[in-house]
Amino acid sequence: MEKSNPVWKDLEIVKNTTKIYELIFTKDGVYQDITDWKVYFTVKLEAKDSDANAKISKTITSHDDPTNGKTLIELEPDDTVDLDDGNYYYSIDFKDSSDQEGVLFTGRFRILKPIRNLRE
Repeated sequence: MEKSNPVWKDLEIVKNTTKIYELIFTKDGVYQDITDWKVYFTVKLEAKDSDANAKISKTITSHDDPTNGKTLIELEPDDTVDLDDGNYYYSIDFKDSSDQEGVLFTGRFRILKPIRNLRE
């Protein structure tokens, strides 16, 4: 994986819902084998907050299709149930099998209040 500046991309999720983000790792148009890689998804109230104070912290080590560079970041209702609606910061980072690290995406992570309060 070539080192580059992270892409700034804002994300949003409706509170108490499921959302899946798909990542596909390529280099020069060739899928990267990410079998032994770790992908991190972190959401914080303030970007400077410590990792221990992250509101959402996921480490993905089991990938959907690792030999073709595909992994999924799955957010479940429990990930946002205790969070206030509003804006947070997030990053998606990786550590490859050679211990090289990088930041892929960073930006604002917005939690939206659902229009319907109760779903029976």
